[in-house]
Amino acid sequence: MQKIIFLFILFFSINFYAQQTINGNIFDSKNNPIAGANIYLEGTYDGVTSSENGNFEFTTSETGTQTLIISFLSFETFRLVADISKMNNLNIKLKDDVSSLDAVVLSAGTFQAGDNSKVNVLKPLDVVTTASALGDFVGALQTLPGTTTVAEDGRLFVRGGEAEETQIFIDGIRVFTPYTPTTNNAPTRGRYSPFLFDGITFSTGGYSAEYGQALSSVLLLNTIDEPAQEETDIGVMGLGASLGNTQKWDNTSLSFNASYINLALYNAIFSNRNNWIKPFETVSGESVFRQRTNNGLFKLYGAFDASNFELTQENINSPEDVKFKLNNNNFYLNGSYQGVLDDNWTAFGGLSYTYAKNAMGIDDRNIKDTENSMHAKLKFKNRISNRFKLYFGGEYFATDFNENYKDLSVTNTDYGFNNNIAGAFVEADIFLSKNLAFKAGLRSEYTAIFDKITTSPRLSLAYKTSAKSQLSLAYGDFYQNPNSDVLKFTQDLKPQATSHYILNYQYNNEGQLFRVEAYYKDYRNLVKYSGEFPSFNSDFNSNGYGFAQGIDFFWRDSKTISNFDYWVSYSYLDTKRDFKNYPTESRPNFANTHNLSVVGKYWVDKLRSQVGFSYAFASGRPYTNPNMAGFLNEKTKAYNNLSLNWAYLITDQKILYFSVNNVLGFKNINGYEYANMPTNGVYERTALRPATDQFFFVGFFWTISDDKKSNQLNNL
Repeated sequence: MQKIIFLFILFFSINFYAQQTINGNIFDSKNNPIAGANIYLEGTYDGVTSSENGNFEFTTSETGTQTLIISFLSFETFRLVADISKMNNLNIKLKDDVSSLDAVVLSAGTFQAGDNSKVNVLKPLDVVTTASALGDFVGALQTLPGTTTVAEDGRLFVRGGEAEETQIFIDGIRVFTPYTPTTNNAPTRGRYSPFLFDGITFSTGGYSAEYGQALSSVLLLNTIDEPAQEETDIGVMGLGASLGNTQKWDNTSLSFNASYINLALYNAIFSNRNNWIKPFETVSGESVFRQRTNNGLFKLYGAFDASNFELTQENINSPEDVKFKLNNNNFYLNGSYQGVLDDNWTAFGGLSYTYAKNAMGIDDRNIKDTENSMHAKLKFKNRISNRFKLYFGGEYFATDFNENYKDLSVTNTDYGFNNNIAGAFVEADIFLSKNLAFKAGLRSEYTAIFDKITTSPRLSLAYKTSAKSQLSLAYGDFYQNPNSDVLKFTQDLKPQATSHYILNYQYNNEGQLFRVEAYYKDYRNLVKYSGEFPSFNSDFNSNGYGFAQGIDFFWRDSKTISNFDYWVSYSYLDTKRDFKNYPTESRPNFANTHNLSVVGKYWVDKLRSQVGFSYAFASGRPYTNPNMAGFLNEKTKAYNNLSLNWAYLITDQKILYFSVNNVLGFKNINGYEYANMPTNGVYERTALRPATDQFFFVGFFWTISDDKKSNQLNNL
């Protein structure tokens, strides 16, 4: 018995003295104690949580070199590899987790709509349910600050820049012909429906070094990675019909959307200032194929549309109406793959091809142009650490443009250009703490058509001023070649250039967002030419210049009033340019000084309805009155537009939708057309008015899906 007691005491003593004590204190970056942190030895059950004072202590029978792990929400996990005997009286300072939801965001100049962004100014639903947008994502973006209302055009004019200065990308790959064709004084629309997109990033300036050939802005559209379920969407409208379908398998999915639009019935019911010979007609379709692999995702996106119309328009300088006809065919193909190479490396590769063909007739003039363009990109991302991420890559743009012209005096004239650009970029995201981060990048491009190399530094910085607010700065140089209207006549030019300077403040509370942003843009090497329009006889040079400066405000609130969501945006713009055929530096005729948008949406439970409104105000734009001295010497009256919409859920999957654009019938004027010769010393004029003062839309939308609940409300 004594031997048994002795052995028991000996065994207990050995194990007791073999126990090692691990202890210490845990603090944050400001030396405040952290309570409730998890502390344990990797691969064991030995551990404890820290006390209110940040203290911890526990014992273990482990010996030798071990790994001590300390983790807590919103902080980076701490790992200590050392001998157990050295794990006492530790003072450990945890670093803020820079990827946490409350970390600073690099957002100067950028508006985002998507499920993956920490700070969304818009939701995917907003992009297409804004009353004035008429289902066009470009129309919805025109309610954001920084954009200018050019009602007769319809494209994105951003911070004193022309529409050509904004470039659109799908899944990171350039879209060369993003807008549908149109005629004078009739706004265009974006070619691509929102049906297949789940994320939009709209940068009004100071954007990443990854993107080039855009002086003012980039718009990034991301197709859906993974559809939620199989479904069919059917739409019947006063203007036509649409059909969409999604099929889903284990690792593969296929979605398509097709539509047919014909304005014949609409023109027969509602008066129009154009005299239609053949009403606008278009058939379009787009599709996304997705294939998941073990390490990545392959996408193939394709879209086509074919449009045609014929009409006549009054012209003060012609005794007869001017006849205009157009036939357009457009095809876009985009393939991309994004995959994981290892724990730290990811890769992206993409290729797009665009084919666009226009056949235009203007009285006795016939113009046919064909564009073949491609964009190839390869980029890599190295996640060196949670606080340092490196991006680099290269890309190649190629455009082959040809045009044929003939009239009563010219039999056949062919001309065009090849525009080839090679670019490379490198960029780093560096988080010094959860409150301070910056992005630094460099982009270089070689333009074969000019035999020029350009180098563009880009820099942005963000500092979190409080738990709900941050301050951001951005700077960058940007280059872009002139468009086809110029390059088809001359290639003896320079890349156009600008520099962006941006200061941004953002306050983000739950359900509320406020942004204010000031900017300055300096333009160089803008194209100048002689004559009314670019032509064979024009003299061209790159001596143009200009500036744009202003301040933008944005406020959104979905919190104060139940079921009511609204936003208000205001922009002030001061800009002048000496470019094109301008005789002197002047405010361009596409630039408003003041732009205001107010958008509201209210869900009415009892009526199973969403009602919305959108109001837009823009101060007058300059035009030249030849009866007065000077250039761009007068302004049009202010632009006003109030639009309403109503979506009624007949059942969960059947929607009746109505919208009215310019419900109050404001008599907006886009400008004036003057006679070439004076009558009794006075140049007569006619006002350039929209083709219709109002636009009415009605449609029925039906979704068929497995869950019996999904509907097309987010696609209206």
